[in-house]
Amino acid sequence: MKKSLKKLFLIVVFTSITFVSYAQGPGGGPGPCTSPPCNPPNPPGLPIDGGAIFLLSSGLIYAINKLRRKEE
Repeated sequence: MKKSLKKLFLIVVFTSITFVSYAQGPGGGPGPCTSPPCNPPNPPGLPIDGGAIFLLSSGLIYAINKLRRKEE
């Protein structure tokens, strides 16, 4: 019974995520180009935001805990 409820929950979650992602409208952007340059410049590379910092810090904390337990 638990297994089927877990599967049903996952199906509902993933289905709702796809609906939400398709619900986003097209980018409204500015109107037609009237003066050059018409195309905006490429954005800079991938920014390092809070998610990457959180991942690195949690990995560091995990490694320190493992090393401390190994010494005991």
